[in-house]
Amino acid sequence: MKIKKILLLAVTSIICLTINAQTSVDKDYTPQKGDITLAATVGYNSYTSITAPSGLLTDYELAAISTNWSDKKLMVGFESGWFFRDTWKLNLGGGINFTNSPGYTAVPGTIDEDSEIGDGSIPNYRAVADSYSFSYNVFTGIDKYYKIKSIPNLMMYSGIRIGFAYGLNEMKYDEPESMGKSDAETWNLRGGLTFGLDYFLAKGIYIGCQVDPFSYTYNMTSVKPQEGLSDLSADSHNYSIMSAPTIKIGFKF
Repeated sequence: MKIKKILLLAVTSIICLTINAQTSVDKDYTPQKGDITLAATVGYNSYTSITAPSGLLTDYELAAISTNWSDKKLMVGFESGWFFRDTWKLNLGGGINFTNSPGYTAVPGTIDEDSEIGDGSIPNYRAVADSYSFSYNVFTGIDKYYKIKSIPNLMMYSGIRIGFAYGLNEMKYDEPESMGKSDAETWNLRGGLTFGLDYFLAKGIYIGCQVDPFSYTYNMTSVKPQEGLSDLSADSHNYSIMSAPTIKIGFKF
């Protein structure tokens, strides 16, 4: 396991121990019906991305994108929630990324099939692809909260999450050898169970930690290396237990 993952688990444990030590609180800061939450999170990166293949190859191969949470980098994200009842919260979140990279034409050199390295020939510069990448991630879920009588303002919750992530990349090279536009896309459909703890420090501030006792992710990855060709596709099924630990610092309105 990567060092960052170990640090995340350590921080999560420290937060839980700190919460457990605070047993003397006079005021009740726990949420009520109609409250809205907004939290910054550090944890599993559920975005997906892919790069289109070069259109100059004669053989192509493909593997589905990894959906294993331990392969992902840590990422700061956001989570919003709405308590439609005192102990029931609806969660919503997601984000969008878009990148455009302008292309440049090829610059021919003097190298040909009879040239040798070191004979003074000028190498060829291949064109820079005109490309763009687009990805987004959305999720929703519902949590049931439970008060812990021995520790005021600490609440335990369990719930479910469903989410969808999509990534697309298209490239086109301005050069005679290019076989036209190449593209690649990938998408994930994810569902899981969630368990966590939220401690409400004050009327509008809380900290929390959560983990997914079980989750399942289906991935489909496809590429079209040249225009006019059919898609080359691969898919995968991922099952995780006690996955995606996450810590959060949030505000309650």
